[in-house]
Amino acid sequence: MANPRERRVAERIREVVASLVTSRLKDPGLDMVTITDVRVTGDLQHATIFYTVYGTPSQLRNAGRALERAKGLIRSHVGKVLGLRLTPSVEFVADALPESAKTFEDALTAARFRDEQIAKRAQEARFAGEPTPYKSANAEDSSAETDNAAE
Repeated sequence: MANPRERRVAERIREVVASLVTSRLKDPGLDMVTITDVRVTGDLQHATIFYTVYGTPSQLRNAGRALERAKGLIRSHVGKVLGLRLTPSVEFVADALPESAKTFEDALTAARFRDEQIAKRAQEARFAGEPTPYKSANAEDSSAETDNAAE
């Protein structure tokens, strides 16, 4: 959506559908539905509405069915509110955002665990050789003189 008009129409559709789902539609399958995004075609003839549901996969399927049942009502309400010459057709798509977020969260958890393991190993680590393997020339000369004086 490069066109500012497309962005405005998509945002307005998102607002209208979200308020319609939360206030006017009384279907129990729509209890935890959140409208996450709307994308419209360049000619404003088709709107893809992305939604997510906080709950189990069966609740997600039930919400999809409920939205499909209410598709006509939603489309007519969007047409009345927007006042466009042609009302866009609507399509509902389950948003993949929760799965992506879970994947990222799992990756972050695994990284934290590996970091903790590395930190534990670092605490137990010892030098491979002497604590200060690079001695200065002055330190060697003074220690040799001290050894010779002691004899």
